[in-house]
Amino acid sequence: MIDNRNDNFPRSNHKLIASLCDRRFGIGADGVILLQNHNKVDFLMHYFNADGKPGSFCGNGARCIVAFAKQLEIIDSKTVFEAYDGFHEATIVDNVVSLSISDVNNISIYPKHVFLDTGSPHHVAFVESTKKLDVPTEGALIAHNETYGEKGSNVNFVCVDSEDHITVRTFERGVEDETLSCGTGVIAAALAAFSTDKINLNQIQVQTLGGFLTVCFQKQKDSFTDIFLTGPTELVYSGTIYY
Repeated sequence: MIDNRNDNFPRSNHKLIASLCDRRFGIGADGVILLQNHNKVDFLMHYFNADGKPGSFCGNGARCIVAFAKQLEIIDSKTVFEAYDGFHEATIVDNVVSLSISDVNNISIYPKHVFLDTGSPHHVAFVESTKKLDVPTEGALIAHNETYGEKGSNVNFVCVDSEDHITVRTFERGVEDETLSCGTGVIAAALAAFSTDKINLNQIQVQTLGGFLTVCFQKQKDSFTDIFLTGPTELVYSGTIYY
């Protein structure tokens, strides 16, 4: 998370961004997020994948930038900000952030998977268990297959554990590996479970390798509205980057 309100960070230097995300020679991260000034709302969020290229929307990253904005004293307990996919509202109480997500209108249900866009494209496959899956290998086979091409898709493997609980593991494009938690993937998994009648509740608890999240929503005809992603955030450390 970088405070770029002075607009000094070289956003076009994709090689630099990738080097910062390198876990051996850089800081180590799944992506870089810049917080920038906005002339109408509290701030602007710019997200870059670990390969250094501009990404689409990042749900957990958006929750984190809300916590970052509070740390910088830009906001208090409520905010409106702009990201790649439009405007978002959020609240933060202690370290828990609840984030509004844009409506989801198009869900494609296939015999073996579901595809939808929750700010980023997601392929959702339901499995009996996620524990022994080789997610990096299996995800890579799908993410850039002949359907998704070079642009790619995130890939989620989902196990339905109970009437209101699912477990999700995600392969993220751009990172080109499994990540511990993907916010837009968690939302996609929850909406896919509801759309395929595997879960009939509109508040779903989601377990990822990185922790628990909650997804709630309303169904209006063919659209999902009032979608919120809620979960904790934690400041790990702060420092100065020289480049």
